[in-house]
Amino acid sequence: MNASTAINRRAVIAVVIALLAIWFTNLDARRLIRPDEGRYAEIAREMAVTGDWITPRLNGLKYFEKPPLQYWATAAAYRVFGENEWTARLWPGLAGALTVLVVWRFGRRLFGAEAGASAGLVAISMLWIAANAHINTLDMGLTLFLTVGLAGFLWAQRDDATATERREGMALAWTGAALAMLSKGLVGLVLPGGAIAIYLVLTRDWRRLGRLHLIAGTLILLAIAAPWFVAVSVVNPEFPDFFFIREHFQRYLTTVHRRSEPWWYFLPLLIAGTLPWTVLAVQAVIGAVKADRLGKGFKPRWFLLAWCAFVLLFFSASHSKLPSYILPVFPALAWLMGDRLVRLEPKALAWHAIPLIPLAVAAFVVALHTDRFATDRTPAALYAAFAPWIGTAAGVMFLAAVGCIACAAFGRRLAAVSALSIGSLGAWQLGFTGHDALSPSFSGHDIAAQVRPRIRPECPFYSVRAYDQTLPFYLGRTLTLVEFADEMAFGIEREPQLAIAGVPDFRAAWIRLSCSYAFMEPDTFAELEAGGLPMTVMARDTRRVIVANPRMTDAPLP
Repeated sequence: MNASTAINRRAVIAVVIALLAIWFTNLDARRLIRPDEGRYAEIAREMAVTGDWITPRLNGLKYFEKPPLQYWATAAAYRVFGENEWTARLWPGLAGALTVLVVWRFGRRLFGAEAGASAGLVAISMLWIAANAHINTLDMGLTLFLTVGLAGFLWAQRDDATATERREGMALAWTGAALAMLSKGLVGLVLPGGAIAIYLVLTRDWRRLGRLHLIAGTLILLAIAAPWFVAVSVVNPEFPDFFFIREHFQRYLTTVHRRSEPWWYFLPLLIAGTLPWTVLAVQAVIGAVKADRLGKGFKPRWFLLAWCAFVLLFFSASHSKLPSYILPVFPALAWLMGDRLVRLEPKALAWHAIPLIPLAVAAFVVALHTDRFATDRTPAALYAAFAPWIGTAAGVMFLAAVGCIACAAFGRRLAAVSALSIGSLGAWQLGFTGHDALSPSFSGHDIAAQVRPRIRPECPFYSVRAYDQTLPFYLGRTLTLVEFADEMAFGIEREPQLAIAGVPDFRAAWIRLSCSYAFMEPDTFAELEAGGLPMTVMARDTRRVIVANPRMTDAPLP
């Protein structure tokens, strides 16, 4: 090994260590926020407490909206490391890091060592990947397994792949699809299938169908995914209708979930999500079309474009849209961008970083005026505490852009990419961490911490006309819903004895009991107080009021 190689290896190790340290440093720096983080943390908590690994429950009620793979991983983490924010976000954080690893390792195999390294640096610093890996939702795990499947497919379909590589690659592709199904349902099959269909139509390479290993792949899929689907259906005969009909077809084709958005909803998110590489993303897509246009045989860049197009079109056509749905696009874009970077002259990288300078300045100006976002429920004081984090993140992004430009000017392409990658990830992490300043409004942590030591576990705890997704997790117990159903309507239909249909029944129970607690929003508290319901306020904030029954012999005082 010569001196230059040793220096390069040390530089690579230093960059990897820096990125991993930034990546994992703040998993527990923020309180869980509503709705998704609290929901998925609580489902896993109840699974760990009850030991029921078949039937997911939210607030004690059957909850079949999603498969259990992430619940299993998080519940296992709770049993090993305890119940806290770090373990609640551990699976998305690991899934994000593993996604980047797949992008890097298979990028090396598919497009070369420098392209793979560049793709990994792009992936770890893209806003949408970094954000979703640090929020407790299901989409990062789904994206990991879809990316694994995509990598296996690309490896197997290479024109120079051996028979063994084709078998192993397609086995990996089918395994990824199966685990994606266990992460979020049929979308784990629909997205790969749709991308393959678009690619075949574009290229008319119909012989590719013979290389999908459909029989062996189906066996792999059934062996991995079927056992839970069969087991949960045996224990809960109502599961198939709810999961496959309501949660897939009705969610996609109707507005039953009240998440309808215009067809162009994902386009701004796609542009923002590729930051700081947005200009490069556009060039990479155009370059991919040209690069594979004249080639014969399998066209990996065209397949990546087909993947991105189908994911975007599929979710744009849906009547239920959430920002994280298009996350599986970004690893594919990272491969295209890594491939594009090695074709760029180093000095051309400066033009990709220059637009970030005015963007950073604009973010700094926003930080000076965060009070304009204040509301009665999220006061200006909280935004004032958030502002320094935004300003610091803007400063780090500014320095990252300048560092990239400087390295590019000296012809050091990989150094320029590394500077922008590390700086951008640092900026995003500062912003994510600073968001905890708003947690008194968006999380039930603080109010739960005030009352939890005084709560008697044997006494019922009601949630009246509202449900804060983070409260059960931070209280360490479930609540009895009163005149509220929302996404738990199915569970209440199946086990109505676990909820109270209306406030009059709640009033009767409250007066009859000598030990009880209740959570409600301020408007409901004012209404019940005006109606003469006896209540002792234990704690309150701008969004929540927790009260105790004053008939308790040791009624807690404010």
